[in-house]
Amino acid sequence: RQATARNVSTTPKKEITTMFAQLARRAARPAATAAARRQFADAAPASGLMKLNFNLPQETLYDSVNVKSVIVPGATGEYEVTADHVPIVAEMKAGMMTINHEDGEAEKYFVAGGFSLTHEGSTTDIVCPEAVKLDDIDAAAVTKNFDAAKAKAASAEAGSMEAAEAMIEVETNRSMGSALGLALA
Repeated sequence: RQATARNVSTTPKKEITTMFAQLARRAARPAATAAARRQFADAAPASGLMKLNFNLPQETLYDSVNVKSVIVPGATGEYEVTADHVPIVAEMKAGMMTINHEDGEAEKYFVAGGFSLTHEGSTTDIVCPEAVKLDDIDAAAVTKNFDAAKAKAASAEAGSMEAAEAMIEVETNRSMGSALGLALA
């Protein structure tokens, strides 16, 4: 690796994704067992329901599961997908994604960004590099990581790779804190 500074726009996406994964793991409590995850659904969607496919590179969290709606943190704003939604492809930003189940339960995930693809026929595909259940994120760890990242950013040379990486950590922890209802400044 060169010792010269790079600007954040030239940082390889793999490095940014790896940094997010490390931050998410530091803030996450032990993940639920595979047995506790939602099971596959084979039935056709009932009236008012949609099919959800939610995938990470290492696993499938939902495979054609019937849900009431999904609230997506779109790059241009949050939006809700319901049954019979118009087809749309949207980039997602880091933030909270909410899955509303037919029984009224709301399941919340912090996602690192990704893409949401809604197809005709009430099917939506969510693809993310990383996702953590909101209930598994430790607010104290997020606050500690945010403060450490701010200090790192303040001490880094302006325009350096270290400054860019610190700002990614600051913004990721700020987004996690916001999803948890924390006011991190």
